[in-house]
Amino acid sequence: MQQRQLGRQGLTVSALGLGCMGLSYGYGPATEKQQAIALIRAAVERGVTFFDTAEIYGPFINEDVVGEALAPVRDKVVIATKFGFDCDKPGQMLNSRPEHIRAVIEGSLKRLKTDYIDLYYQHRVDPDVPVEEVAGTIADLIAEGKVKHFGLSEASAETIRRAHAVCPVTALQSEYSLWWRQPEQEILPLLAELNIGFVPFSPLGKGFLTGAIDSRTTFDSSDFRNIVPRFSEASRLANQRLIDVVKALAAEQGVTPAQIALAWLLAKAPWIVPIPGTTKLHRLEENLDAVNVTLSQKALNNINHALMQIDVVGDRYPKHLQARVGK
Repeated sequence: MQQRQLGRQGLTVSALGLGCMGLSYGYGPATEKQQAIALIRAAVERGVTFFDTAEIYGPFINEDVVGEALAPVRDKVVIATKFGFDCDKPGQMLNSRPEHIRAVIEGSLKRLKTDYIDLYYQHRVDPDVPVEEVAGTIADLIAEGKVKHFGLSEASAETIRRAHAVCPVTALQSEYSLWWRQPEQEILPLLAELNIGFVPFSPLGKGFLTGAIDSRTTFDSSDFRNIVPRFSEASRLANQRLIDVVKALAAEQGVTPAQIALAWLLAKAPWIVPIPGTTKLHRLEENLDAVNVTLSQKALNNINHALMQIDVVGDRYPKHLQARVGK
């Protein structure tokens, strides 16, 4: 497995990480615990060293699974988790007050079976707490040895600058893929300027870019995609044009659509580390093989040209969640 560096504080990780959320939360019923642990350990065996979780996934269940799975190899892997919600209250209320961060990190450390967190993200920007206070709190936790690196998720360019001035930001995690390219406008240039790594989540478009989902696909009643406008039946039908393009490019390269989507991200910059998630071993292996797919400049130009001709239909979040991103 190839290695990449996030930020300028020396955090080195595998070129592809594993997003663990879907094992416990968001995409239907949670995967049986031992099966989830087996999948995470299979990723380790195949060279993955970067694992992403959060206290809100479950809540708490996903950190428990990740902690148990990685305990035998703790010193060989990088664990990223997140704070920023009050998990003891209904409705996913934001809470990044310094005293709350200090309280919840103790729970995350216990569940993850570790005494430090490699990369600690603010999950969503809290409009009631200046980001400078958040960054200062993380700087203190770094000084105490409980955190190694500071990250932000779905933050705006202004917020990233303000936080970085107080405590160096190692990585930003936000959605980025062939069908969500907004980060190219402001975020990617800023990250290049400040030497901050980028960790795209949903690099396969929540499964859509694999080509396995079409307008007739049905989701479990607890699947988050049921409330995502981009996954309405009409939107999926309209967005099929993008999948047709990706499938054609994959056929030309002799690879899968998912591998095209991941290889495209990996080719964007050496400090980009996508974190595709899966519950299936064969999908894990397919995703990891994307590091061996080299897209020529001509192929990249063809992809970018094709994308310019396509307008993706549907918002990526319902309105109440869209209001929490880009702050």
